[in-house]
Amino acid sequence: MALNKEEGRWVRYKMNNTDMETKTRERDRRKPHKEDKENYAVKLDGRKVILTHLNKLYWPDERISKGDLIYYYTSIYPYIIPYLKNRPQNLKRNPGGIEDEGFYHKDAGDEGPAWLKSVSIYSESTKRDVEYIVCNDQATLTYLNNLGCIEINPWHSTIRHLDKPNYLVIDIDPPDENSFDHVVDIALIIKELMDDMETACYCKTSGASGMHVYVPLGARYTYDEIRPFAQGIAEFASQKLPKVATTERPVKKRKGKIYVDYLQNSWGQTVVAPYSVRPVPGAKVSAPLQWPELKHGIRPGDFTIFNVAERLEKLGDLFDGVLKEKIDLEKCFVKLQENTTKK
Repeated sequence: MALNKEEGRWVRYKMNNTDMETKTRERDRRKPHKEDKENYAVKLDGRKVILTHLNKLYWPDERISKGDLIYYYTSIYPYIIPYLKNRPQNLKRNPGGIEDEGFYHKDAGDEGPAWLKSVSIYSESTKRDVEYIVCNDQATLTYLNNLGCIEINPWHSTIRHLDKPNYLVIDIDPPDENSFDHVVDIALIIKELMDDMETACYCKTSGASGMHVYVPLGARYTYDEIRPFAQGIAEFASQKLPKVATTERPVKKRKGKIYVDYLQNSWGQTVVAPYSVRPVPGAKVSAPLQWPELKHGIRPGDFTIFNVAERLEKLGDLFDGVLKEKIDLEKCFVKLQENTTKK
């Protein structure tokens, strides 16, 4: 077990490699919630991580605390870490919980403890180097959670090959969750297209209202090389369902249709990691799915902080092929062109 709860309070932190001692203080559950004032030191991977305000309610309606969030990430750590290792992290922080709009933390690598791994990357937009945190271990992940990082956003590429992503992503983004059956239809069209190319693809809920379809690349091609392919996939799916799907980026031009976004396949862009929690009502999780699960009636809210760890214990990591497989881009382009020209 990672966190123990007594009388509705997080009072002790225990993990593999971890033992945090603190005073046990009982709380009258009938009294209004009061935020913790103590800081707690925990050892992870031989490093000291300071945890603060574990009983702060991040999801007030669901009574889910910051400690619950850290507990979740502790329980699924072996499954999420392969998708974070050696990747710059774009930090989105919600230290006040989901009722806090949050902010993006730049140069976070400059402000952490001495053991924190970071990488300096030049930003064309700001014309300066930005210090990105690299999350390679449990200590770093817990440190990020304590900062208020409810969701985790890694780059598509690693620091070894920053310009060569391991996968491309099609982000299927509906205007509201009532459109999710149409999201399913779009994802299945992409699956059929990739099957015709004899190329693997994987799907996961976004954890918000949409879905992500990943195509493994094996870090063989640059962003500039794969973006036209991603565009072709998105346009193919939109043309198959023109009444419900569009690749138009401006919201006004979408006219209520589902946005099939291929532009995330660019240097420095991110989508939320597999198994990441989202700062939305219900504590939904970005959950990988088996393709046979993808049917009308399924909803993003089916996968939450309450059930994903158990799902992982039962099914294992459904997404690991994303980091193991690769494509032949030239052959795929030929197949895409053949499908595009079919009547």
